[in-house]
This record gives sequence, C-alpha cells and structure tokens, in this order.
Amino acid sequence: MSEDSRLLTVEGLHATYNHSITALHGVTLSLARGEIVALLGANGAGKTTTLKAVSNLLPAERGQILAGSVRFEGRDVTRDAPASLVRRGLVQVLEGRHCFKSLTVEENLVSGGLGRSGSRSEIARDLEKVYAHFPRLKEKRRVLSGLTSGGEQQMTAIGRALLSRPRLLVLDEPSMGLAPLVVQDIFRTLKRLNREEGLSILVAEQNSAVALTYADRAVILENGVSVLSGSAADLKARDDVKAFYLGQKPVAAAPALAH
Repeated sequence: MSEDSRLLTVEGLHATYNHSITALHGVTLSLARGEIVALLGANGAGKTTTLKAVSNLLPAERGQILAGSVRFEGRDVTRDAPASLVRRGLVQVLEGRHCFKSLTVEENLVSGGLGRSGSRSEIARDLEKVYAHFPRLKEKRRVLSGLTSGGEQQMTAIGRALLSRPRLLVLDEPSMGLAPLVVQDIFRTLKRLNREEGLSILVAEQNSAVALTYADRAVILENGVSVLSGSAADLKARDDVKAFYLGQKPVAAAPALAH
C-alpha cells in the first residue's frame, strides 16, 4: 500500500490507562482510502483502546499513548482535539448505541450536521440520504430515541455520524446486543455506503463472522498486540482463525498465531 493511498496509519502503538495499566503494547495497522478494515479479537484484546487512540479520545479516559503513532491523512491525530478530527472527517460511533434519548430520532440526526456547521439545506439533503439508507429511521423520525429499539438506536447513532460527512467512519462493536437480522442489515448498509460513496470504515467487532464477510481486510489483536493481518477472505478461510475467533473447530491442528 503506497503512502499516498493511506488514509489512516497506526504504527507500533503502546498505550496505558492511569500511567499504570498497559492496554496496548504493539498495535500496527493501516487503512487505505475507500477500504473497510475490521479490527478483531476477544473481549479485552485492545480493540476499543485502539479506536479511542485513533479518535484521540484516550486523554478523556486518563489514557496515554506511550510510544508509536496514529496518523490520519498524514497528520498526527494527537495534534487535534476530537471535535477538530470530526470536522476533518474522522468520525467515531462509540460502543453502546449512544443517542440523546430525550430527543427524537430526527433531532439526533440533525445534531450530527450541526457539529460540522452544516447549512439548513445541506442538513436536509443529508437527512434524506440517511433515510434512504435506513428507512426505519424515517418511519420513527418523530419518536423519542429512548423509545426506539436497540437496532434503531444503533442506526440513529450511525446516521448521526453520517450527517457529519465522514471520510473515515470508526465503529466500535456495532453488532453488540442486536438480533442477527438487524446486524446483517446494518453491515449491508455500511458496505453499500462504502461501495457507492467511497466511505472508508474501520470497525472493531467481536462478531468475526459478519465482520469478515463485509470487510476488505482485517487485523487481529491479542492481548494488546496486532498478531495477524490480511485479506478478510483469506483470514475467514484459515482454520486457525476459525478456531481462535470464529468458534469453529479446525479440521486439523493449526499452528499458534505468531507475534
């Protein structure tokens, strides 16, 4: 991958919380423009910490980058506040379907456009695009977000991020707690946004099967280290990856993942 094609580069990332709890000690990954990259690993492997480092959200949680670098469009992300990164096009959807529950679905969506100081006409056009991708949100546009289903709240959180007009959408566990059919619907929509609009996506997932189905490439984390990377199709076909991350019994004994 050439340097010019890279939208995001993470190299040798080491991070702690409270200067004492080691969370990452060697994470390396890259993402090209127009690519979907899945960040995989068990709970506690370091996926969320990596995404927070990418979005420069670690300081808000008493986290520190001790070594390595994170660069978005060639610029060190620690040089920009998270709000500035959003305006530059790096937008994260946090784990847990964060919505303003006392606001309607549409008010939640509009707040994403206000964050980038979009005009009323721009926000109206972007709203219609989101409703085209997520028709259920149009049906629920006047309903308080706190009264919608988990899947609808996740769609709202993603839709709000889309109103910020991201060039890189960063998603943390979008499938968590959702029914399989809803998960498939959300990932199909993300793939369509990627294919039709060139949206680049970095997604952290424990649901490796669905992530590998829709991603172009994947990086696997284990205990805060990136241990394996490659095309999603190749990783999905490997018996050792199936055994460790897809919960499938391998046909024959597979070698351990090498650091």
